[in-house]
Amino acid sequence: MAERFSSMLRVLSGAAAVASILLAVPACSPVVSIENADVPAWKATALPSAGGTVLEDAGKILNRDRINQEAASVPAGRYTLTVTCEGGGKAFFAVSLAGKPMVDAGAACNGSREITKITVAQPGPLEISASSVDAPLIYAYQLVPAK
Repeated sequence: MAERFSSMLRVLSGAAAVASILLAVPACSPVVSIENADVPAWKATALPSAGGTVLEDAGKILNRDRINQEAASVPAGRYTLTVTCEGGGKAFFAVSLAGKPMVDAGAACNGSREITKITVAQPGPLEISASSVDAPLIYAYQLVPAK
């Protein structure tokens, strides 16, 4: 009987330890309030400016609508698109040149940076649209000439 009681105490102690760990983990994780986020301050640390930026944007996706930015004329060449987002889920970035789709890129919204190489074969207007089915979230991207 004493052995059984001792065994039950060990199980309960283990369960209590697991519960306290699970309760402590959310307290350690910073929660980003998307609606109240200071996007320029977040972008400054999440995706610092790069020299020679051709097109960039940062903002909030509060619903599932696409957010579009366009550069009127981008020279032919090789470029690097760097994207990041925060808030959970995933953000998608569609790149088109003169209305023709070129590249789709995505980023997990956990603060990591995703890099996509793009080749622009001919000069023209380039558009990047940001969207997500996991709104709300904050995003940032920049397109720079490849080194």
